[in-house]
Order: sequence, then structure tokens, then C-alpha cells
Amino acid sequence: MKSGRSIQDVSREILRQQEAKADYLVATDRLYMDTYGDSPVIRVLDREGIDQIEPLEIQQTAHQQIGTYLDIPSKYYDRMLQRDPALLSYNVNRWFQKEPEQKLLRTMDGKARAFLSNRYRRIDNLDIARVVLPIIGEMEGARFESCEITDDRMYLKVVNPRLQAEVVPGDIVQAGIMISNSETGLGAVNIQPLIYRLVCSNGMVVNEAAARRNHVGRVTDSEENFSVYSQATLDAEDKAFVMKIQDTVRAAVEEARFSQVVGKMREAKAAQMDTHDVPAVVKLASKEFHITDSESTGVLQRLIESNDLTLYGLSNAVTRHSQDVESYDRATKLEEIGYSVMTMSPALFRQMNRTELLAA
Repeated sequence: MKSGRSIQDVSREILRQQEAKADYLVATDRLYMDTYGDSPVIRVLDREGIDQIEPLEIQQTAHQQIGTYLDIPSKYYDRMLQRDPALLSYNVNRWFQKEPEQKLLRTMDGKARAFLSNRYRRIDNLDIARVVLPIIGEMEGARFESCEITDDRMYLKVVNPRLQAEVVPGDIVQAGIMISNSETGLGAVNIQPLIYRLVCSNGMVVNEAAARRNHVGRVTDSEENFSVYSQATLDAEDKAFVMKIQDTVRAAVEEARFSQVVGKMREAKAAQMDTHDVPAVVKLASKEFHITDSESTGVLQRLIESNDLTLYGLSNAVTRHSQDVESYDRATKLEEIGYSVMTMSPALFRQMNRTELLAA
């Protein structure tokens, strides 16, 4: 499992960000993309063209969301951003004016971090932390193994050592849970079981049993062209959602579910790979599960180092390589992919094992 911050550091950052955030409902014909040097910024203007707030740097996610909203193909948007930001600003401003619509602009630390629908329901990291931390505190012996806040997501990965088993003698795994949330529109609140493997500190996210809450609510409107997106526009409390989170956090480390996953691990340990062309098997698995070429090279290296040429060994090679990638977001995705590899259908595994036939 990739190292992150301590829960204390993450808690402090959650509180800091809560104070640094500002959300605005703004009509797109009051937005203006300007170019300072080589970096576009977003300005929020009144009818006289006066800035309502300081010009905002635009983070990558907000750029992607603006491009998607305006139906500008991502490759062309990125090309303009890199090679002709003035042309990008012209295109964006023309469409902002031509088809005005009220949008939610999420900002923090002087940056536009998300450009979202006015149906977007804010479920912030602080809201999630207030619900889940007391529940985790009730779990005797539970520890925060890895936590992080990236530009787009918060992750809390918790291990409960009181619930453990051996896949094979000496290979001990423990139950855990991952809670994640995105404040920038890149996914719902997720609560997923995870498995922590002691022998190499691997984390495997069980991606078939998750509770989700989408950030979608009622349309929030304003007669103003620009206004602060106040918490008063939201429900004061979503009791059903809070209760579901609490129940799911507790259920994620239930013995029955943990035993079921351990059973799948033992089955994967008994599934032998084709040893005639291991690189070809890894390449086929990488293609099937959207592992990049550079990542595939790392997975192959980890597989060879482990000398475990089974389906279980392949999945662990994926999760072990996740510790080597730079992005915490991508590392977590590889932890999910590792579980998908381990639980692939027998038919798909047989197909991958027939590499000599596929090559022919």
C-alpha cells in the first residue's frame, strides 16, 4: 500500500481546506477566461466588467470539466492550452457568452478547482470525516495504514488487525476499509473493504462491494448572476445518508465478507500461470485491465521477484507495483485493479494462459 500522510496530518489539512474554500453560483456569461503569460485564468465579472473576486488559476480538473461542458474535444483543448492559450480563451469565452447557464465554481487557495452543474450536491471531506472517524474509533485495535488528500480526492485506509487469516501458511492478510470522497466531481463517496497483506504491505481494494453516494441533488438557483453557494441552500442534515455510511463502515470489516475474499485469494493461489511466456501473460492482463506499458513492466518485475507464478501472484504484483507509482490516485486505482485481476473469470484466465495459441 502506497505511503501517504498520517491521520493527524490529513485531519489538519481537512480543517485548513474547509477554511480556504469558497463556492460560487455564477452564470457563464459572467465568466471570462483571460491569459496571463502562458497560463489562462478565470475571472468572474459583473455587468460592468469589474472583477468580483481575484482572478483564479485553473487546475487540471476544472480545465477538463470546462472542455467537456463546452463539447471541446479533449485533445484539441489540451493542444490549445499548451500551444495557444489565447485561442483557447477565445473559444471558451465565445461559448460561455453564446449559451449562458448557471454553474457551480468551486475554488480554494486562489484556484478554480472544479466547474460543475448547479445540481451538484456538496459532500465535503469534513462531512465524511465527522461521520466515519467516531465509528473507526470504536474498532478496537484499528489503525490508519495510509491516508491522503490529493487535488481531487480524500482517502482514509484503515486496517483492523483483529480480523486476519492465512492465505497459505505464513502469508497473513488482515481486513480493512477504504473511505474515499471527491470534492471536485470525480466520483461519489465510496466505502469499500480492503485487504492488507503483511508480507509486503500490499493493499488490495475490494471493488465489488462498495456503498456509494453521488454528489447530485436538487437544482440550486439564484436570481443573481453571481452569488456565494451557501450551505443554507442545502439540506441541514441527510440522516439516511449518515446512517448508511455508519452501517457500511461497520459492515465492511465483517468476518463473513472477509472470509469470502480470503476464499477467493486461496482459489487464485491454486490457479497456475503459463510459465512458458510469463511476459506475454502479463502483457495480456495489462491490456485487459488498462494497465499502462510502463506499469506493466513494473508488474512483470515484481512478479518475477516474488516467484509466485499463480493468479494470486499476478494480482499481488499489481498491488505491489502500486507502491512505486508517483500518483496516490493511480496507486489506489491499481489496488482496485489487483482485485479485479485476482477475481477475473476462469474463462479469461484460461485464455491468457494460452499465450502460444494467441501468438499464433
